[in-house]
Amino acid sequence: MTLTQLEYIVAVDTHRHFAEAAQHCFVTQPTLSMQVQKLEEELGVKIFDRSKQPVLPTEAGSEIIEQARRVLAERDTLTEMIASRKGIVNGELKIGVIPTLAPYLLPLFVPALTRKYPNVKLVIIELTTAMIITRLREGKIDAGILVTPLNEQGIKEDILFYEELLAYVSKNNTAYKKHYVLAKDIDPNKLWLLEEGHCFRSQIINLCELRKTGKESSNFEYEAGSLETLRRMVDLNDGITILPELATQDMTAHQLKNLRHFKVPAPVREVSIVTHRDFVKRKLVSILKETILNAIPEKIKKNKKAQVVPV
Repeated sequence: MTLTQLEYIVAVDTHRHFAEAAQHCFVTQPTLSMQVQKLEEELGVKIFDRSKQPVLPTEAGSEIIEQARRVLAERDTLTEMIASRKGIVNGELKIGVIPTLAPYLLPLFVPALTRKYPNVKLVIIELTTAMIITRLREGKIDAGILVTPLNEQGIKEDILFYEELLAYVSKNNTAYKKHYVLAKDIDPNKLWLLEEGHCFRSQIINLCELRKTGKESSNFEYEAGSLETLRRMVDLNDGITILPELATQDMTAHQLKNLRHFKVPAPVREVSIVTHRDFVKRKLVSILKETILNAIPEKIKKNKKAQVVPV
């Protein structure tokens, strides 16, 4: 049994396809298949059911693969420990980031991190919260940056900061005349929301304690895929939307006039780095956290855990 064979069976389990696993491991499919077969012969059990498409592990295979992941994680931990002792910071860090954070947070910290640690390769993917959790458990990414609390078994949450939620209001909306807004000031029939699948959508519904009532008839209903689209819809039409604080940092003076704070205590969303319980690359994740905290605006650093809106 070799570590390479363990890497191969983990790759096949991750990709559920021998050819894709071989490509991921930078070997030919016959080479990978032969090594997997040798391991099966040595252990005396079938690890994969090759009659299924996609390829699935057998019951015994699932246990073997789970243990293989632990062995490889310990190998990586040892490698990282030695590198840390030598003062070496290198490697690849795969991060999943939710779409309502990525456009605003990444430009703040990525340049600083890549400049300070040129031997660290950052691989960043925009993913929904559900996909981040799935890929963490599958070992396809090392960490996620998203909104918590999640209360997901086996997922560790490390809080970064609290981001205030603000109302962005059309001049034609009654809430525009108010200095501070309350949830009851928001007409559900005039509220622009993100499409299903975004955790920020459910947060806004929880914040406002509402569902669209449908009392007013309309020949147009739209659910956006991005916060920028929501803002534009308010600019061009009557209505209101809710934006996280980072999304307001580069607004023009004209746009800032449309922002309204909620009455104190202001609602916030909790932003965290999440990792799987078996994660390695602790040094790189620690560097990621430190770089983010150094990069975010001072006002956001001072936000308190007053009224965290549930996801």
